[in-house]
Amino acid sequence: MARLMTYKRPKDAKKTLRRLARYLGGHKGALALVAVMVVVSGLANVTGTYLLKPVINQFIVPGDLPGLARAVAAMAVMYGVGALCTLGYNQLMVRTAQKIVAQIRGDLFARTQKLPLAYFDARTHGELMSSFTNDIDAVTEALNNSFTLLIQSFVVVTGTIVMLIVLNARLSAIVIAFLALMLAFILYNGRRGRQYYAQQQKNLASLNGFVEEMVAGQKVEKVFNHEEADFEEFCRRNEALRKAGTKAAGYAGMMVPTVVSLSYVNYAVSACVGGLFVLAGVTDIGSLSSYLVFVRQSAMPLNQLTQQANFLMSALSGAERIFAMMDEEPEVDEGDVTLVRVRQEEDGSMTETAQYTGRFAWKCPAEDGARLVPLRGDVRFHDVVFGYTPGKKILDGVSLYAEPGQEIAFVGSTGAGKTTIINLITRFYEIQGGSITYDGIDLRQIRKDDLRRSLSVVVQDTHLFTGTILENIRYGRLTATDEEVMAAARLANADSFIRRLPEGYNTMISGDGDNLSQGQRQLLAIARAAVARPPVFILDEATSSIDTRTEKLIGQGLDTLMEGRTVFVIAHRLYTVRNADAILVVEGGRIMERGSHDELLAQRGRYYQLYTGMTQLT
Repeated sequence: MARLMTYKRPKDAKKTLRRLARYLGGHKGALALVAVMVVVSGLANVTGTYLLKPVINQFIVPGDLPGLARAVAAMAVMYGVGALCTLGYNQLMVRTAQKIVAQIRGDLFARTQKLPLAYFDARTHGELMSSFTNDIDAVTEALNNSFTLLIQSFVVVTGTIVMLIVLNARLSAIVIAFLALMLAFILYNGRRGRQYYAQQQKNLASLNGFVEEMVAGQKVEKVFNHEEADFEEFCRRNEALRKAGTKAAGYAGMMVPTVVSLSYVNYAVSACVGGLFVLAGVTDIGSLSSYLVFVRQSAMPLNQLTQQANFLMSALSGAERIFAMMDEEPEVDEGDVTLVRVRQEEDGSMTETAQYTGRFAWKCPAEDGARLVPLRGDVRFHDVVFGYTPGKKILDGVSLYAEPGQEIAFVGSTGAGKTTIINLITRFYEIQGGSITYDGIDLRQIRKDDLRRSLSVVVQDTHLFTGTILENIRYGRLTATDEEVMAAARLANADSFIRRLPEGYNTMISGDGDNLSQGQRQLLAIARAAVARPPVFILDEATSSIDTRTEKLIGQGLDTLMEGRTVFVIAHRLYTVRNADAILVVEGGRIMERGSHDELLAQRGRYYQLYTGMTQLT
């Protein structure tokens, strides 16, 4: 059955072709060889059919058997060369196409790694994954098949029409008329079919999304007795998909039978008229035989030519979306200050070293040589202004400080700006006003990779990767030994549950840790942060999914871990931050209060209301 491609036409096909040509340019030799072999294969097909005329007229009709044997042998050699060329270009094109696609995929992933979080915030995961799957597949399909089939079909169609005219110009008028009729039908049928295929894809996406939501939300569905209503909604979407699919398949199913039927009629009419021409002495039997074989073969390359044009447009559309993603602006990173390991000398000075010493420093370029600034964990905000979207401020003139070794806790309502402050320390987003300093250095002067190596973050929504538990904890510091990983797990109180698993630390995690409870996943995230041994810890609701008993045990381990380190904590459970050096109450993008637990209670302000239950966190 013919396959119809559904696509949106590229906005700028020429620009996309030029961009794609850069990738093809690295394989010019292989592609040129492919093109030559495709042309040879197509010409061998056309020439072999034409040679039926002299074989019949010069050898079969006169009864020249030796001559016939030589002619057949020559044709066999020619067809053999064509077959070898077909095998050669297929194998070479597959290898070349995979190299090109691998390069495109690699460049796309490399660009994705450099994009700011704001880009991902504005797009769904499915939309982003579509570039790596559907769009890449469309380009792969075009390179694997369309490139060669377009050349071959063009050669065969052009050669066939030329040979038909050469063999019998008057009889060719019938064939050309039928070919025009076939082409008109193919274009009309393809246009109508694509409309319904587009509708089918839209309805399929809607149905798949609905099924995914229902499967993921089975507990909620059953608790609220929504099975019947959800089944009715499923039936409605399924029926819409059935109708669109029926029409799409109907048009696709009409393509081949109609074209084949027209080719049969074309063949029959050409044979009858050609027979009359032979009887009238207008043409010879050899020419008619060769002519009728060309007529029989003419429909398929024409059909292939139009279909491959559709595949090519689909590939260009996919390539355009891929290149648009590659053209997105990467994270702004103009920093030149790097993080280096240092050794403390006897005179108190620092020397850069390649060995791990547990000490780090900021290496600041200077005219008279690099200057080393000890990494202490002193973080300060100076009148910081920030908003995720233009014109809407989340933080408005925020100033705060965290001295080395201090534990700073943020409390406040949802949406007050607590997590935003954390996101700015990690420089996931760029501030619009004010400045942030780290050990006296403007955060924008520090290279992002080095900045983030000095931090360790545990967020509420943990993410685990496919791999063993040992590998997931080691993700915090790839050079950590097994003993260091296990020590971090004990510190996070995760060691006991890990050892109860069937394969202990070698237990595989898949599906973001679906085989673990939310609390266990959070314990692993804390262990992952602990093994990194950074000077600054950030805990964003890190113990929200852990029971109070486990939370106390983890707290004891974290107290040891955080000793001498700067720590930022966001918590809804206020009793967990009573021992913090400073508690900051954040409301409406501003710091409303700052002080220790006892100091804030004495002020009898917002924190007092929250802690005593007079006001609830929202």
